[in-house]
Amino acid sequence: MSGKRYSEEFKIEAVKQVVDRGYSVYSVADRLGISTKSLYEWVKRYGDPASDYNQLTAQQQEIRALKAELKRVRDERDILKKAAAYFAKESR
Repeated sequence: MSGKRYSEEFKIEAVKQVVDRGYSVYSVADRLGISTKSLYEWVKRYGDPASDYNQLTAQQQEIRALKAELKRVRDERDILKKAAAYFAKESR
């Protein structure tokens, strides 16, 4: 039996609503359409501010930013390669 998979960002935002904003687990779970059991588990995993997970999310954010920059730079490089090949062909 496979349940619906939620992204880490979704889970963290749900936990923030309970921990930081003070909403009840039941109201957040009802509003987001998830089970209270899942939300309680997420709060246990992601709710502790001293947990290693908060360090990991900062690292994950940096990795995402670097991957996006790498993609942009690769795209720019590929465009320049194509332009150079086009102009080299035209000048012959």
